[in-house]
Parts: sequence; C-alpha cells; structure tokens
Amino acid sequence: MLSTHVIKNPTREGKIFNNRVIIAWLMMLVFLLVIVARLFFLQVINYEEYKTKSNENRITILPIPPTRGLIFDRNGVLIAENRASYSLELIPEQVENIDFTIQKISKFITIEESDLSNFQKKLKQRRSFQSVPLRYRLTDDEVARFSVQKHRFQGVELKNHLSRYYPLGAIGVHAIGYVGRISKKDEKLMEESNEIDKSNYEGSKYIGKAGLEAYYEIELHGKTGIRKVETDVRGKFVQVLDRTDSVPGKNLYLNIDIDLQKYIEELLGEERAAVVAIEPESGNVLALVSMPNYDPNLFVNGIDHKSYNSLNLSPDRPLINRAIRGQYPPGSTVKAFVGLAGLEYGVRTPHKRTWCPGFYRLKGKKHRYRDWKRGGHGSMDLHGAIEQSCDVYFYELAHDLGIDRLHSFMTRFGFGKKTGIDIPGEKGGLMPSREWKQRRHGVVWYPGETVITGIGQGFMLATPLQMAVATATLSNRGQLKQPRIVFAIDDVILNEMATVTPTQKNTIILKRGNYWEHVIGGMKAVVHGRRGTARRVAKNSPYRFAGKTGTAQVRGIPQGQRYDPNNIPKEHRDHAWFVAFAPLDRARIAVSVIVENGGGGSKTAAPIAKAVLDYYLLKRSPLVLANNDRSQ
Repeated sequence: MLSTHVIKNPTREGKIFNNRVIIAWLMMLVFLLVIVARLFFLQVINYEEYKTKSNENRITILPIPPTRGLIFDRNGVLIAENRASYSLELIPEQVENIDFTIQKISKFITIEESDLSNFQKKLKQRRSFQSVPLRYRLTDDEVARFSVQKHRFQGVELKNHLSRYYPLGAIGVHAIGYVGRISKKDEKLMEESNEIDKSNYEGSKYIGKAGLEAYYEIELHGKTGIRKVETDVRGKFVQVLDRTDSVPGKNLYLNIDIDLQKYIEELLGEERAAVVAIEPESGNVLALVSMPNYDPNLFVNGIDHKSYNSLNLSPDRPLINRAIRGQYPPGSTVKAFVGLAGLEYGVRTPHKRTWCPGFYRLKGKKHRYRDWKRGGHGSMDLHGAIEQSCDVYFYELAHDLGIDRLHSFMTRFGFGKKTGIDIPGEKGGLMPSREWKQRRHGVVWYPGETVITGIGQGFMLATPLQMAVATATLSNRGQLKQPRIVFAIDDVILNEMATVTPTQKNTIILKRGNYWEHVIGGMKAVVHGRRGTARRVAKNSPYRFAGKTGTAQVRGIPQGQRYDPNNIPKEHRDHAWFVAFAPLDRARIAVSVIVENGGGGSKTAAPIAKAVLDYYLLKRSPLVLANNDRSQ
C-alpha cells in the first residue's frame, strides 16, 4: 500500500497568517498608543515646561542694571555721582590674532599687566561672540586717539557705561566709602545674606565696599530691569521682544558739612589723626575725619597691585578709619566723667579736697603713681582737679569708687559699646571690668588697675567717635543721641524724601541735676580758667566753651624716669587728645580730636579743636594756632 504525503495545507497556513496579522496590528496599535500618550504628555501635560525650554533656546533674558543713587552733603554738594566712562573691549571671534592686536593697541593706549591678567580671566569665562573688556576708565585723550585708529582694528570696540565717580576725591572717603567691582567673595556673601537679593545684581558691576556706600547698599543700588531679546542658534542678538525698565537707586542726603570736613582735613595735614564733630541736640554727624586718607576713585574699576600695596603697607595706614576703628587709651579726657561718677555715688562732694604731692600710693605699697606735674598740685577739689587735670585726685577717686561702680557708670555714657553709627566696621572700645579680665586673661583684677583706669589708662580704650558722643551727652546734661551720618533718603521715582530720625538711646538721670554743672564748670575752666591746661587756646575767644585735654601713653615709663618726647622716636610718643563743646550755654557742636604721637593734648589737639569750633560757629578763618607750654 502506497503512503500519502501532504505538501500544502491551505487551511492551517491561513490560520497562521491571520494570527500573525492580528499580532502585528496589536503591536502597531500598542506602539501607536504609546506615541499618542507620549505626544499627549509632551503637548498637553508638560506643555508649559517644554514651551519655556523652547523659548529659552530662542529668547534670552538680559538684565538692565539700575543707575546707582547719588550722595549729597547737608548743603546739597554732590559727593558721589555716576559718570560716563569708556572701556575698550574685544570680540574674540572677530579678532584673528588677539595677542598681536593687543600689541598694536598698546601703541595708542596704555595696557598694564593687571589689565592683561583680568582680560585673560574673562576671556575664558565668555563665549566667543561676547565682548571682553581689556581696559577700563579710558581718558578723553585715549578715546580720541583710538577713535582715529579704530578702522584698523576689527572686533575692537569702545563702550560707554556709567561708572561711580567721587568728584571731591579723597575728601570724606572714610565716611562716604567707595564701590568696587563685584568679586567672588561678594557673590558668596550675597548668597548667604538675607538682606541682599543676588538676582537683583544680574548685570551690575559694582557693589558698596566701605562706608555709606556699603551700609546703604540696598537703597543706593536700585532694582534691576529685564530685556527679552530673540537670538539665533549661536546666541546672537536678533530683536527686542519685551522690556521692563530698571528702577534707579535712592539718593542720600547727609548731615555732614563737606566744607567743614574739607577744612578739618586740610588742618590735620599729614598727621595721623582723627576728628569727629557732632551736633549734640540731634546726634547729627557734622564731620567724620580720619587722616591720612586716599582717593576712592582708585577702587571703582579695580585698583592695581602697586597702588594697593602702597596704601595697604604704608606705616601711616590710610585705609584704616581711625574715627570709628581707632581704639586708644582716652587719657585725661575721661576725668570729667570719673568726677561725675564720684558725685553720683556720694564718694565725693564738689568741694571735698584731696592733697596732691605729685604721686599716689596704695596703702601698704611702694609703687608710686605719678602725677604729670612734678611736685604736685597741692590741695585739689573737683573743679580744680578737672581744670588742672590733677592725676592724683582721680587716682584716689577711682580707687574709692572701685572698678565695679566705675564700669557701671562709664558704660552709661557709651564707653565700651558701639554707638550704632550708620557706617560699617565700628569698634566698641573697651571699658574693663573684673568679669572681662577674668574671661580675657584668666586672672583677678588688681587695685592698681582701678587706679590708672581713673585717668583713662591701662586696659581702657575708646574711639574718637565714642569720645565725641560722650562729650555731646555731657553737654546735653544726660541726653544721649545715636550718631547719624545720613539725614534723608530721597526716592526719585516716588518723589518722596524720608527723613532718618535720630534715635535717642537713653537718658542719664543723676541724683542731683547740679552735678552736671560742677563738671562742666571744671571743663570751662580748662580753657577759660587762670590755671586751665588749655587756657591759651581760648585766648580772645568771642564765645565760651568747655574742653578737656588728654594724653594717652603709647609706652610705659619706668619708675624714677621722666617722659621726654625729644629723646624717643615719634612713633613711641604719647597720643594727644582734646574734647570740647560750644557754646557753653546751649551746645551746637561737640568735637573730639586725637593726634597719634602728637604729644600733649593742649599743645597739639586743643588748637585743632578750637579751629574747628571757630570755623563752624563763626564761619571765618580760625584764630592763630598757639602752642601751649602744657604737655598734658
């Protein structure tokens, strides 16, 4: 029997084919659904996100930096402004040979090593079509010279922008401060700060670095605007789509009288010194001087290393604001306050006398605390002790008071504390106490340290600003005003001027109101008395005032030796102090003066203070500065 072999089964093959078609359609349907779902996700659910990303490839947001606010003095004199400034910039993609081009440019414009260094740094950070600054602050002559040759330099441009400028140069620099280019450190501080919004500095080149420029940075800076521009695939500008203008910064009007400020700086000359003048009734700062000074315009677009090192390494330390950061032993300028403490605590009466043989000794001790006057002053009451600056009287008074009461009373006048003035960097001085010494040095307080604290020596330190505030408080009979430099903030957009109201920090109330008159009477005698330590400075004065001389020791004098300024280097000589207020009946100005290594207060500092009083009160040339034979 023959077997049959089936070669083809159409029915079976048809079923297989139909199954495969169904599977293929199902797979196609699944893929189609996936594609549709993805399109729905992209086009509907995440439409805004991808639309934004798409626009970012086409639209660029460019910041519009605001115009910085201006600064004026109390009389409307412009102190800080914004001036048109030219910079020379290169567009890398348009320059065939950058090094060769810079070499050619240097024939017409001076290019320093620091300029090249900054250029190379920025060249690495920017795209090839973005301009890179090569030189800032071109002079008018340089702009003119390059403009004539500009056709020879492909890809090199002169750009005009606003730059901070201080028309008075160094005058008032320690109060006004300066701006500088935003550094990496500034950016980090902005990120950590809760006050400054970093996004508001997109496009800004400058930020306040010191003085009022730093303290009022938020008010002065303004608000950054934006400009939406369309760009091509390479990021090049095509057209402007939208624009929100920036808001300019607010203007500052100061309490400072810039004419008085200038006069004092000229008066001090090359001395290392500081002067602070305050209006006692309000706390307004009329002048805040620290010498030597420097030109803030050097810092605006980046100071070169040579200029910075000459300032930073100078033994005169011009970058230090001595008025608020200089901490010196106040010397005899504190005697009026110590005398007031003696009255307040009942340790002394105005007429109780102390015998001054020329030295003071603690009971059972051999060490002599010398008086400035060899042979002593004899019998002294409070009035005479202030007038003649008798050290022995205040040695004994301080010992009887004790450091605890002395510390408590002196801090009421602001000693050992910051005044809260509206510029950064203030130091608080030092009013020592038992607790402070134990914490700082790990040892107990000794009676001898109380003795010398009574004449403003030892650990005690004060700034010229603190001395001016304390003197103003004394003239106010206890009304302590917080010192303020800024008088008002002007919003030019809203046309609103907000006055910065001085803050009365506290009122010092004594047991008896006539205590004030006793110490002020002694200070009056310092300048108008027959034996006053600064009597010559008030000769022929058309007004009455009160003052106090002071000498701050720079180095100690061994027992048995006398201080002779002619036999020691100037940097080791005593600092000269003088504080004063005038007129006597209702003070319009309080002044503190310190001259580093100036010797005696009456010889060096007092004539300066009197000249300041004359200029402010009389508006005329000061009296001839006469030297006093007193070295206290």
